[in-house]
Amino acid sequence: QAQLMESGGGLVQPGGSLRLSCAASGFVLEYVTIGWFRQAPGKEREAVSCISSRHGSIHYPDSVKGRFAISRDNRKNTVYLQMNSLKPEDTAVYYCATTSQYFCSGNSNVYHTWGQGTQVTVSS
Repeated sequence: QAQLMESGGGLVQPGGSLRLSCAASGFVLEYVTIGWFRQAPGKEREAVSCISSRHGSIHYPDSVKGRFAISRDNRKNTVYLQMNSLKPEDTAVYYCATTSQYFCSGNSNVYHTWGQGTQVTVSS
């Protein structure tokens, strides 16, 4: 059974960094597209970043470009989201998900397997 599990969230001060992990089981992550999403209280789920097997990576909100980076370790079957220069508005539950598409999409409806989420809180 295909599963994803996020880890690495926590409480960090503004300007700090966190690295989120998305570990896959039941399938080989190298050959699929993985997206990172986040959802803040009272807000809709938002696409943050994505990496595909064929078309590289992409970051969606302008607010994270230059601060977030997505990468994949095929040996560990894990995708990472490195988040630097964190801001209070980055506070949210972060989810990773996979889609059958070979290219990235910011549309959460095309992702069929989701992790349980990891809380990121940026506060002083």
